[in-house]
Amino acid sequence: MKREMAVDGKPYRVEVDNCTVGAPFSVKVNDKPVEVTLEEELDCKKPFNIKVHGKPFRVELTKIDRQAPFSVKVNNTALKVELKSSAKKFVAIPVASTSILVPRPSKKIMEEGVVTAPMAGKIISVKVKKGDSVKAGDVLCTLEAMKMENEITAPKNGEIEEIKVKESQTVNTDDILVVIK
Repeated sequence: MKREMAVDGKPYRVEVDNCTVGAPFSVKVNDKPVEVTLEEELDCKKPFNIKVHGKPFRVELTKIDRQAPFSVKVNNTALKVELKSSAKKFVAIPVASTSILVPRPSKKIMEEGVVTAPMAGKIISVKVKKGDSVKAGDVLCTLEAMKMENEITAPKNGEIEEIKVKESQTVNTDDILVVIK
């Protein structure tokens, strides 16, 4: 099964032959093999877990729209997904195909507690201040990109150590927004 889609504006060609729950299977992304493991039976109405090259990811699908861009949250980071015309004919999208389109984390993202911008845009609100306690999933700020508001959430429990942005500030992909300790 082949799909063409864009994730945050970047084009991807995805090919999935067999998707087996609990066992690694190969997926080609832009003709490069990617090892994926679907950790549990799939229920698109609830968050689910996958592994990509052995690294765990938590995926939440909102409503899948074959006609317009829609949002997929991966580890609490919202990604904008748009299906290309050939994929719009299909009734269902293999979730592994959508979820493996996670951009490789930059070194900034990999530092624990560092929350970065998933895409370029403008900060329209900052919901926390230095010293605030947050829980995983709490909204830290709202980023407007491509006329869509994206809530940026805390990836873990902790205390706000640093806020690197302010309202009306323009940010680029991977810019540091907040640091949680």
